[in-house]
Amino acid sequence: MNRLQEKYNNEIKKSLMEKNKYKNVMEIPKLDKIVVNMGVGDAAFNSKAIENAVNDLEIITGQKAVITKAKKSIAAFKVREGMPIGCKVTLRGENMYNFMDKLINIVLPRVRDFRGISNKAFDGRGNYTLGLKEQIVFTEIDFDKVLKIRGMDIVFVTTAKSNDEAYDLLKELGMPFRK
Repeated sequence: MNRLQEKYNNEIKKSLMEKNKYKNVMEIPKLDKIVVNMGVGDAAFNSKAIENAVNDLEIITGQKAVITKAKKSIAAFKVREGMPIGCKVTLRGENMYNFMDKLINIVLPRVRDFRGISNKAFDGRGNYTLGLKEQIVFTEIDFDKVLKIRGMDIVFVTTAKSNDEAYDLLKELGMPFRK
């Protein structure tokens, strides 16, 4: 079991139970999944771009990436329905906790001018979205082999019913929120 998962089971559950005065242990919010998404805007013109993005995402997460396709055609962007426009990975269980541990302790401190993450990126239903501007902050990515620097969205999906509950959960898990 991952150390973050152990910390959640042994310490965080108890503190959330006391803080929010839950009557049942099933009410305690938990991290459900982490979705890492990488948009590839130039995939319409360059088929190699999507392959590179998928490869980078698989190296970062240690799991197979899925290519996302356009749902509808947009002439202004020269995108047709069904065209590949990005890739994503959904992490659950031990992989999710390993990725979050790596993100908090290794990756975020490597981000340039990092002063903590915003506490305003909650969606109202207890989910948090974090955007990274470049994939090279991950230690697994070889800087010399990167053809184009791409950003990515990392979505933390929780079972929390409100933003405050999700904030408390992520704060306890070690997310470095801005003061």
